[in-house]
Amino acid sequence: MDGVPYFVDRAEAGRLLAPRLAHLIRSGPVVCGLPRGGVAVALPVARALGAPLDVIVVRKLGVPWQPELAMGALGEGGARTVDPAVVHAAGVTSDEVDGVVVRERRELDRRLSRYRSTCSPVPLAGRTVVLVDDGIATGSTAVAAVQVARAQGAKRIVIATPIAAANAVTALGRVADEVVVLHSVRSFGGIGQFYGDFSPVSDDEVVAMLRVGRCPPVSDPEHDTVPVEDDVVIDTVDARLEGHLSVPVGARGLVVFAQGSGNSRHNPRNQVVADALQRAGFGTLVSDLLTPVEAASRTRSFDIGLLTDRLLGLTAWLRSRPGLCRREVAYVGIGTGAAAALRAAAVPGNTVAAIVSRGGRPDLAGEAVAGVHAPTLLVVGSADPDVLALNRLAFSRMTCEHRLAEVEGAGHLFEEPGALDQVADLAVHWFSDHLAAAGRAA
Repeated sequence: MDGVPYFVDRAEAGRLLAPRLAHLIRSGPVVCGLPRGGVAVALPVARALGAPLDVIVVRKLGVPWQPELAMGALGEGGARTVDPAVVHAAGVTSDEVDGVVVRERRELDRRLSRYRSTCSPVPLAGRTVVLVDDGIATGSTAVAAVQVARAQGAKRIVIATPIAAANAVTALGRVADEVVVLHSVRSFGGIGQFYGDFSPVSDDEVVAMLRVGRCPPVSDPEHDTVPVEDDVVIDTVDARLEGHLSVPVGARGLVVFAQGSGNSRHNPRNQVVADALQRAGFGTLVSDLLTPVEAASRTRSFDIGLLTDRLLGLTAWLRSRPGLCRREVAYVGIGTGAAAALRAAAVPGNTVAAIVSRGGRPDLAGEAVAGVHAPTLLVVGSADPDVLALNRLAFSRMTCEHRLAEVEGAGHLFEEPGALDQVADLAVHWFSDHLAAAGRAA
């Protein structure tokens, strides 16, 4: 299938889709899969966004003698769409349309009863709703799902799918607030052609995924991980970022490094701290938040909103990885990246176990510092008076568990003998104490 987008299975498609939706974490979204296959894609998306998983039940209205050709769709709550052009071109009579509606309404009600028997619906009123399907050919079922979400009071609706026909994407843009598609294609047969495994999803599997999607991630060292040591490329909503992921067997948690300047993954000071964390049993993701071109601009390094969105994208990517999605996540913030770490941790739904700021600028997080719940350690050199004063200012505004540690005689870069080792030791102890506590609480 040279030149054709290809996914191993629905779970992989969801993992690839999740980072493109990380900008929605701020809004505290609800992720709704379109049964049945769309739920399998939606589960890793919901996990990555820290959002509850639900379903919106819709049924395609297929042409009677060509069921795969959609002439409309039904949705729960009475939503209904019919495409007159398809009906006319296929020569379907009104009685035949009504017959299909009756049959599909019966199946819709059966599925709705099955799915709601164990999981009550998540209220959508005033929320951002992410509608996820495993592929979109005509868009009729997605339009019906939009109608259902609107009727239930959704404030903003985002349609997300790994693969879609180009003309459907255009049409969906008229009814949804945002459409996110990994691959838009002109020539579109069946959705299954883009998947290696497109096995049918059963009702029992949908119910099981809904249960998992309502449970918060927990730490499970014996179940979740295999050793990982890999250079990675991460697609966020607006950039392709490079990083290095290292996860030891039985990792106690995952620590994401956030640095406002470029070349974070090759920074020797980051490597010293990351190595110490790995020896202590923590996984680390050391990644750049800026592209090489952006890193040349000092303005970009101080764009805290941009850095925060990129960090949320890295976090969503990490939480979508097989074997890692149940791990507690923590941040190390360096320079302006410390402000991004605090802002990201203050976003509702983005549960962060702990934060360490190393020579950081937490003051640039502004009012967000008061909304941080993660235990936060600010580490500053005593010979760095300007940054020390700014850290004390941010420290005074924090309401979470927090501590300010001064490394005696150290400057801004902790280049003095033994200074960086002290930073690494402080970080190891802080994360050892607070990631373990977060795991017990979960």
